[in-house]
Amino acid sequence: MKRLLILAALLFLLLPSFGCGQKRDAFDGQRAFAELQRQVNFGPRYPGSPGHDRCLDYLVATLRSYTDDVRQQSFTFTYGPERVTAKATNVIARFGPGGSPRLLLCAHWDTRPWADHDPDPANRKKPILGANDGASGVAVLLELARVMHARPPREGVVVVLFDAEDEGVEGNDDSYAIGSKVYAERLAQDERPEFGILLDMVGDADLNLYQEGYSLTYAKAYVDLVWQTAQQLGYPEFIPRARYYVVDDHVRLLRVGVPCIDIIDFDYPYWHTLQDTPDKCSPESLQKVGRVLEHVIYEY
Repeated sequence: MKRLLILAALLFLLLPSFGCGQKRDAFDGQRAFAELQRQVNFGPRYPGSPGHDRCLDYLVATLRSYTDDVRQQSFTFTYGPERVTAKATNVIARFGPGGSPRLLLCAHWDTRPWADHDPDPANRKKPILGANDGASGVAVLLELARVMHARPPREGVVVVLFDAEDEGVEGNDDSYAIGSKVYAERLAQDERPEFGILLDMVGDADLNLYQEGYSLTYAKAYVDLVWQTAQQLGYPEFIPRARYYVVDDHVRLLRVGVPCIDIIDFDYPYWHTLQDTPDKCSPESLQKVGRVLEHVIYEY
């Protein structure tokens, strides 16, 4: 009996280290949500803002704690009705073996300078916090970076955090996704991945992930892979039918011949409003998206 009590005590002490049964190197939605909150705490993160500079330093430092292979791809661009010129920076981190990476995982980390869809006209020139539109996809990728540091993938994975995605003018599609355009145009042949997955607005507490139209048209095999993986994991939030076409960062990659799909919940009532705040997001949503990608990284 004494031996059993000692064993029980040891197991009790070990439980916090393993997250109550979850492996320490498994994706953790609570950790991802903390990364979302940290980004929002920097404030609005559009190029040229103080929050943008502070967040860039944080993203680079965090990724460098998980891999030695981190680089910054900086560029200048001009945006908005007032033609503001600003410096922007893509952050690129590599995991696993060298050579051409098998998988590209990406998200944009900047936020929109204007809440142009806010229901209150007085707010429409104010910058948004971008908890879902910006921070959620990055949060998932930072948590996956931690997982890949603890458990290196068998094949190369590159994580890219795109800047200058959300400073476009409505009605001019080419004014959006500038960071991914720069990345795609500079992508060397020996760095081209087999396929890519873009995350955008994946933290909504009321998560509904329909299949995106351009992804289905130009990279259907990878859409099927992701949604079938979600089905196997029992995640009904991944809905296997198309609902919308979204001009997003993945389109820039599709144009240079890299099959890339967009995982996006575009049915988000707080899009481009001041109400895009962490309370509209949930660790559970981040957990489900992260677990699907974790399976793609290690089991596909």
